[in-house]
Amino acid sequence: MDLSSLLKPAAVRVASHVTSKKRLFQDLADIAMSVYRLEPAETVNALQERESLGPTGVGHGVALPHARLEGLDRVVGVFIRLERAMDFDAVDRQPVDLIFALFAPKDSGVDHLKALALVSRTMRDAATCAKLRSNDDPATLYAVLTESRSTQAA
Repeated sequence: MDLSSLLKPAAVRVASHVTSKKRLFQDLADIAMSVYRLEPAETVNALQERESLGPTGVGHGVALPHARLEGLDRVVGVFIRLERAMDFDAVDRQPVDLIFALFAPKDSGVDHLKALALVSRTMRDAATCAKLRSNDDPATLYAVLTESRSTQAA
């Protein structure tokens, strides 16, 4: 499994208008609808439900919201880089500007966990995050995300 199998280029965006989790989750759901044909209301509800179990802000400006949904046959992702960091109740209390959301089938089991681990390892890499923060072009962001795993050990 690599990030290019989870993430389509059209699912990578830069956003300037996001100031709340609610707005962020709506944007993630809208992108997931346009790229993966996921039902937006169900997607937002699933993200909020998961977030109510504990914040998915993992620190260093990164959040990894995730949810299990009906109608998926594999794990898929959406990446948003925010132009202005926002509060996300992250574990280190720092604002978040890099969001990599994962959506998995209801019964995905270990595939969901493997995908989450892969994304987590990628987003823990300081050099990768620095490249993501210094680029505004979605195609470049996609290239940074998908190339970063090929140079790291599995």
